[in-house]
Amino acid sequence: MIQLKDVSYVRLGSPDLESAENFATTCLGLQIAERGKKDLYLRSDARAHTLCYSEGDPGDQTVGFEVEDEASLQEAASTLESLGHAVHAGSAHEAEQRKVKAFIGFRDPTGNHVELVVRPERSGRRYFASRDAGITGFSHIGLNSTDPGRDERFWTQVCNARVSDRIGDIPLMRVNAIHHTIALVRAPKAGIQHINHQVESSDDVLRSYYFLSGRRVPIVFGPGRHPTSGARFLYFKGPDGMIFEYSVGVDEIEDEATHRPRQFGFEPTSFCMWGAKPAGMALPNN
Repeated sequence: MIQLKDVSYVRLGSPDLESAENFATTCLGLQIAERGKKDLYLRSDARAHTLCYSEGDPGDQTVGFEVEDEASLQEAASTLESLGHAVHAGSAHEAEQRKVKAFIGFRDPTGNHVELVVRPERSGRRYFASRDAGITGFSHIGLNSTDPGRDERFWTQVCNARVSDRIGDIPLMRVNAIHHTIALVRAPKAGIQHINHQVESSDDVLRSYYFLSGRRVPIVFGPGRHPTSGARFLYFKGPDGMIFEYSVGVDEIEDEATHRPRQFGFEPTSFCMWGAKPAGMALPNN
């Protein structure tokens, strides 16, 4: 069993780094950690970076998860190869680009590009937001899945993900105490479905709703409250169509031994208990 500790970073391709930088700093509220000719590193917490835009195809999307140490990384590589997943062992240069000690890359059953990393760098400088969005850290991702049932088995049986709740066939899965670090959303092809940052308070969610609305940033869901995790949330669209989320108040699973996943129906009230409806998602009662 591969033991994931936490989500570490996302890497996104973009044909327009200038626009990506402008959105990340003036709208999203991230801090520039490093800017190169073809790479833009952004911070959202104590880590050296949690988001990296690289000049290229927006379809190039990668999510990185931290594992304990290099021995764990090698065991993970052996496990994945034994299951038929092609594994790429990152070079020293590639590890340096990701600001990690070592990593491997592979694709999950849907084809999502996943990296497992060891010793991702922290920063000696505290995170200093480019705007007062109230961000406290990078928290979770939604992944596209062409077969959520199959992919749930991969993440729970090969990795150490545990299902906290389900909405229809969407599993919300945790790798630590936080209610979910990975959500699998049915889609026709691989990709990152959304990127979540936690904020400090409900006031931050609502402040950003008005701030982003005033700058004509498309709001795609919320403000609202998830009945699953309990989080108050806001989803909005960034460069290249990527969906970002702010949320606060996500539940933690206090007792691993006794927790049983709840099943919610695939309907609007399962996504928001306040009445918000996700734009662009076909729901039975939408």
